Amino acid sequence: MLNKNYPLYLGGKPILEGKQLSVFDKYSGEKATEVSLADKKQIMEAVQLAFEAKRAVAEFPSYKRRDVLEHCVKRFSEMKEELANVLCVEAGKPIKDSRGEVARLIETFRIAAEESVRIGGEIIPMDISERGKGVRGMWKRFPTGVVSLISPFNFPLNLVAHKIAPAIAAGCPFLLKPASLTPVGALIIGGVLAETDIPEGSFSILPVPRSEAGTLVEDERISLLSFTGSPAAGWELKSKAGKKKVVLELGGNAACVVDHDSDLDDASDRIITGAFYQSGQSCVSVQRVMIHEDVYDRFRGILIEKTMKLKSGDPKDEDVFIGPMISEAEAERLSGWIIAAVSSGGRLLCGGDRNGAVHEATLLEDVPKTADISKKEAFGPVAVLSKFKDFDAVLEDVNDSNYGLQAGLFIKDIYKINKAWDKLDVGGVIIGDVPSWRIDHMPYGGVKDSGIGREGIKYSIEDMTEIKMLVIR
Repeated sequence: MLNKNYPLYLGGKPILEGKQLSVFDKYSGEKATEVSLADKKQIMEAVQLAFEAKRAVAEFPSYKRRDVLEHCVKRFSEMKEELANVLCVEAGKPIKDSRGEVARLIETFRIAAEESVRIGGEIIPMDISERGKGVRGMWKRFPTGVVSLISPFNFPLNLVAHKIAPAIAAGCPFLLKPASLTPVGALIIGGVLAETDIPEGSFSILPVPRSEAGTLVEDERISLLSFTGSPAAGWELKSKAGKKKVVLELGGNAACVVDHDSDLDDASDRIITGAFYQSGQSCVSVQRVMIHEDVYDRFRGILIEKTMKLKSGDPKDEDVFIGPMISEAEAERLSGWIIAAVSSGGRLLCGGDRNGAVHEATLLEDVPKTADISKKEAFGPVAVLSKFKDFDAVLEDVNDSNYGLQAGLFIKDIYKINKAWDKLDVGGVIIGDVPSWRIDHMPYGGVKDSGIGREGIKYSIEDMTEIKMLVIR
């Protein structure tokens, strides 16, 4: 059970009064809890508190930053089942997958604790010319200042962790806007942070409607904006961010290639997970599956058989794999795309039905490349199959997208592996697995409409710090 209500955090202090936002159980549609909404005055106050805390947070010693992060690891470990249940309700994520995300939340904070005490620098040899004789040069990283963080609904614990944890490690005061559909997990994280001796005023967690969030994007006291969400929203925010640094982790239309000599049983298991985990609501969900013509018919049959065995329904059921999408409107939108794909010549192999917000796992083939389900981000439990013959040509097909987040290839030939790494216009090439494979310390992000910059704790810390040079003559 969730609490009756949850406070926002303003300068590290809980605020329960004011207007409340209802949060709904994504499966039943019933109201699950309420959270406090921040108003414009509170947002402005949060920015000022963070700005005033810049010096104290920057001077907060590395070992104390590590202690704060390790406290979070300890408390989240104690709260594992509570956090999983909250995630299951507010996001509709099946309970087994919810536990998996809690494990990643803990791992992400643990990685940040380790990185917080090894933010170093470099000695630079200066005597590369006569002018540098007798001169010493060195640089190290300093916190960039106040950072504004906007997180999405689909991973409301771990993607919040990828914003908050590196900010703490880097020594940056932060303002977090969690997704309005799934704010509870972020507020629980705020409650744990409030137990620590992190400097006063250094963090705020502010549920706020997008229409009221302009200050978190435009205010010049903020040094960096980090946004994860839709491309349309991300690029619009970038245009309004002014002089501040901007990191965007946006959408995808991820492709997965299955070559003729692949282990088809293993590849099918991984693609089923990659396409339908979390009802496909992941920016690196497997959406396009390109299969070598020599194994196409056999592999298609295996995929259909395994897809039809997936159980959908109440995410609280331990056996359910396909829970609800984030809303009935999103499930309805996806259903419309599938119907349009079939009308334009595509063939429905299995699935396609919808019950409220729960959409069946769906496979299609022979879908025109111009169909929405082929060229846009589906963000739902659907995958489109196609066949290929030539490896160079299939790499071009993978690249034939406005997006470029990650790609997965089931190939064994080292020459093909290196060619894929060289040729694919993506942020990550995953060999022997699906594009949704990720360990939380690795650099993660995309190119083209998929965003700019990289997440992953070490790489986020680099964005949240500035290099400052010291020269001694």
